[in-house]
Formats: sequence, C-alpha cells, structure tokens
Amino acid sequence: MRFSNTFLDEIRDRVPISAVIGRRVTWDKKKTNVSRGDYWACCPFHGEKSPSFHCEDRKGRYHCFGCGVSGDHFRFLQEIEGMSFPESVQTIADLAGIAMPQPDVQAERREKERATLVDVMEIATLFFQDQLQSASGAKARAYLRDRGLTARTIETFRLGYAPESRNALKEHLASKGVLKEQMEACGLVVHENVPVSYDRFRDRIMFPILSSRDKVIAFGGRAMSPDAMAKYLNSNETELFHKGNVLYNFTRARRASQAASKGPDAQPPVVIAVEGYMDVIALYQAGVENAVAPLGTALTENQLDLLWRMSPEPVLCFDGDGAGLRAAHRAADLALPHIKPGRTVRFALLPDGKDPDDLVRHEGRAPFDQVMAQAKPLAEMIWMREAGNGSFETPEKRAELEARLKQTVAVIADEGVRRFYQQHMRERLNAFFRPDAGHGGQRQPFAPRGGRGQGGPGGGGQRGGQGGFNASRPLGVSDRLARSGLVRGYQELPALREVVLAITIVNHPQLLLEEYDEIAAIDFENRDLQKLWSAVLPAAATAGPQLSRAYLIEKLAAQGFEPLLQVLEQQVRNARLWTATEQAAMEDAREGYRQALSLHKRTKALRLQKMDLEREIAAATEAGDEETIDPLMRALAEVQFEIVRMENQEAIIDGFGVMSGRVKGAAISHGT
Repeated sequence: MRFSNTFLDEIRDRVPISAVIGRRVTWDKKKTNVSRGDYWACCPFHGEKSPSFHCEDRKGRYHCFGCGVSGDHFRFLQEIEGMSFPESVQTIADLAGIAMPQPDVQAERREKERATLVDVMEIATLFFQDQLQSASGAKARAYLRDRGLTARTIETFRLGYAPESRNALKEHLASKGVLKEQMEACGLVVHENVPVSYDRFRDRIMFPILSSRDKVIAFGGRAMSPDAMAKYLNSNETELFHKGNVLYNFTRARRASQAASKGPDAQPPVVIAVEGYMDVIALYQAGVENAVAPLGTALTENQLDLLWRMSPEPVLCFDGDGAGLRAAHRAADLALPHIKPGRTVRFALLPDGKDPDDLVRHEGRAPFDQVMAQAKPLAEMIWMREAGNGSFETPEKRAELEARLKQTVAVIADEGVRRFYQQHMRERLNAFFRPDAGHGGQRQPFAPRGGRGQGGPGGGGQRGGQGGFNASRPLGVSDRLARSGLVRGYQELPALREVVLAITIVNHPQLLLEEYDEIAAIDFENRDLQKLWSAVLPAAATAGPQLSRAYLIEKLAAQGFEPLLQVLEQQVRNARLWTATEQAAMEDAREGYRQALSLHKRTKALRLQKMDLEREIAAATEAGDEETIDPLMRALAEVQFEIVRMENQEAIIDGFGVMSGRVKGAAISHGT
C-alpha cells in the first residue's frame, strides 16, 4: 500500500473535516455548533432545501441523513471533486503542511513513465490541431462547418485532423524526440503483427479524450471517407486510458453541474449522458454544458459510478430509434442493482430518428429542454419495457408479466428501495388489470391507481370501483359501511396505515411473538386504537407462546372491542388490502405489516419535524431574525407537502397477497 495508516491518520487529524467540506457548502447557522465542531449544511450530493448533511470534526466523518452518503476527508474529495485516492491524499497533505511520503522506486518509475506519455499525447494533440488548420485539413474543416460548429467550439474541444498518411504523426513525434516504444505505449501507432509500425489514425477528425485532471489520455477519430472500416475509432487500451473508466467531457460537465447547484437559483446537480462526441459538442454549443458520453461502447458500471459522482439522478439520453431504446433498456438493467436512496437514473427518449446533435442543430435548444423535462424515472422504463406493448388477455400472460416484474426488481441490492419497487409494480399491475366500469369494462393501462390526482375539484376521483372517496371519513370506509351502523360511536376513525397495523397483528398474532418489543412500542394516534392496544398487549403477554387469533379475539370481545374489530376488518376489505385479513399467508401479512409500520413511522417523524420547525419559526419571529425565517418557512412548506403526500399514499399500502395467490383456506369475501 502506498500510504501507511499512520500517515493518513496524521494528516486527517491535522485538518478538520469541516475545513475540507466548508469549501463546497454553506454551513447552516441555526443548527451548526462551531465550538463543538458540529456542522450542518444542505447536502452537496443531492438537492435539498433543509440541511440534513452533517459533519463532525471530532470523528472526522460526514453523513447525510437524506441520501445516506458518508465518508471521511478523502472520500469527500473523491466523490465531490472526482479525484483519485492519491490526489485526495495529496490535497489533504498540502492543507496539513506535511510532505508526502516518498514512493518506492518502481512506483516512482511508473509515475514518471505516465507523465512522459501524457507529454507525448499533448504533442500529438497539437499536431492534429495544426493539421486541421492546414491545407490538408480543408475537407475536415468543411465537414465541421457543415455540422454547425463554430471556430470557438472547435478550439474549446481541441478538435484536430489526422492526415491521410501512414506515417505523418509518427515522423512528427520522432522529430520531437519521442521514442518508438512511447508511441506504441500511447496507442498512436499500430505495431502488432507488422514489420513497420504506422499511424493508427488516418484521414479522421480527431477528438481528444481528457482525464479527470484535464490531460489528454486518448483520442477518438471520425472517418472522413464513407468507405472506412469503422466510422469511429478510439485509442486502444493503454497505461493512460481504460475505455470503460472514462467519460468524454467529464471534467467540463462536472464543473457545469456543480456551478448550477450554487447561488440563489441553485438546482440539484444534473448531468446528461448522451451517445456520442458530436452530441456532447453540439449540446455545449447550444448552452447545455453538463453532457458527457461513453466512448463508443455501452455504458459500464464504472462510467455509471462517475455519473453518480456528479449527480444523484443523472439523465441518460438515447437516440429516438430502435437501437436507442435497446441501449436504454440495457442501461436500466445496469443501474437497477445499484440504486439506493438518493441515487437513481432517469431516461430521456428523443423523437424517433433524432439524436441530440440533429435536434439542437436544426430546431434549437428548446425541443431538447422539453425532452429533458419529460425524462422518465427508472421504474417507468422498467414498466414500459415489460408491459408497454404486450397482450395480457389471459391469466397465464398476466402471471407471466407479474413474474417478470418480480424477477427484474429482485436484483436491487438496497432492501428498502427493493421493497418500494415491489410495491410500485404491484400497484401498476393492479391498476393495469382492474376493470373500469366507466370505460366499458376495459382496463386502463397507464391510469394511476385509486384515482389519485383524478376526479373533479379537490381531487376526489374513484378508488378501484369502490365508490367515491369522502374526505370527511377515512379512506376505505364506503357509503354502505357508513350507513350500516358499525361505525356509530367511532367519530374519528383511524388512518388506514393504523388500521392495517392493528388488524394485521390481531389476525396474525404470531407477529406479536416475533416482534413484541417493536409492536409494543407502536404509538397509535387514534384514541380507539390506543384503548384496543392497551388490551391486546396484556392478553398477548398472558397467553405467551400459546397465543392464537381465536384466543385474542375472545379476550378483546369480552372487553367490548368486537364492534371496533368489525369496523377495522371492513375497512381493509373495502380497501382490498388482503394482506391484513385472516386468510392472508403469513409471509404476506408480515410484509404488509412492515410496509404499514414504515409508513407510520415516516408520517410520525414528519409531524415531529413540522412541530420543531413551527417552534423555530416562532422563536425566530419573536427575535426578529428575518434572515432565518424565510428558509425555515420554505422547509416547513416542504414538510407539509410531504405529509400530505404520505397521507395520500395510504391508498397504496399493498401486500403481495393480492396477486400472489398465497392465501390460506377459501377465497376471501369482499364484504360489504
């Protein structure tokens, strides 16, 4: 290992982590405690308006409670600046005023060789640039002019021309003292299986490819002749260049995306991945400076990691043809195992037959911006691929679709994201196959479930054919149930998430034996459920390992809870939440309970956050601190919006049992 742990610890100890991170963020005055070395800021890795990014000098660590990123001095520089590990160590050592340890002889030799090869690549770049402006480059200049590139753009990207000669570059490099072995090591000449090496690039427009430190490490060449064997030719793999680890225009796009995330009109950093060099350059000339491209191959995992270093949600933009769509699907499969909270991708699909270069050159930037604004989330791309064009008129075809979706999302490594993807796909399937009486009994393929966001003023809409949603009573309580008399005496019926928690545990008391401490700690908001729980827990404790549903129901009925249990049971049946019923298989009931508990905890946390913000606003108002009030008000608005969204999401607490067929005993009655 090049650096000893002792050396790394020493430079970390000498430089507070807040000094490293403080160059990239603005510390929140309200939450930061400088005297304790405790700092808070809005996260530089994902867009947010209230600070959830925390670093602590004493521990030398940072962590974002929003997107989950964490690390030390070196990790921060690697992630935010795109530095290599040695570069990050050098930066911290410089800040600490400590000399870097001397590398061993072999490492030093290799570093010198790499530096020499970089010098050779720079000589080659200047040669190609000069050739473009010479008489031999007239045809190439005309081509670039026809593609709409200005002289300034050509200079910015250092475009050049490789003349139609077998040894023009080779002779030029030799005249500069470059050795044959160095030319070969740079991939500038072809030397395998031939007695005399010759120039790799001939009669091609040359695109220099830069490292993260803005050094030329490779070239891409676009053939001028229509008869060339390959339209585009990249440098071969060398000591400097590993194609799958590099993105074209990486450093320029990184600077642009970071710049856009600063200032009064700050937005979360966004980077756009397109398919080719000319797409990147045309977008840059149109004012879109945050675009990159893989180097003539499909996107790799390492390139995807580079994208995530720049943006938590990069946009993958593909040409609007069959090949582009296939590439989008491959990219979706590549990204899916690696997504996690605060890290995903979106997909922008261009009009058929168009690429970004065509679009901005002929129609300007506005159509491209519109395509970006309509970028689809990863989940939507997965759904479109599996369900977009198929015929699912038979139970077998529907089961096949369900199996494919389950298999596809099963590769997601993050447990929480995987669970929500499973839930999302079940939601889509339920809506996809649900008959809609208002449309002649035909399924509505892409309609949102339960009428969320539909209906007349106030967002009423319909839910799954269960009748209108009345905002004056909890979701899942139908008009018939309201008239039945069962709900009489329960003026404040529970929220659906609380209903699912309570009735699932009553119907499946084995959960109490497995998760007693967690279940005992559930804090219900509804008063009737609080009373019910004060009876459930002692009954479970008394029965011990012999606890059964029948025993629990008997004890609760004896204490007068039978009408409430009927109401809860009817609510989950009306909402078609079969995982909460007695007939659901245990594994389905367990999954439904966990989802409901997660939603319950999240909602409670948001409400506590809302109360804290309201107290802070009141204190700031009393103190006349206008500078603090505005950001607090914005944060409060965000929290209130999220609370409303979570409350609406109660309609989508769903289990596996609806479609899995894992049901105990006879078919479930829909009830009334």
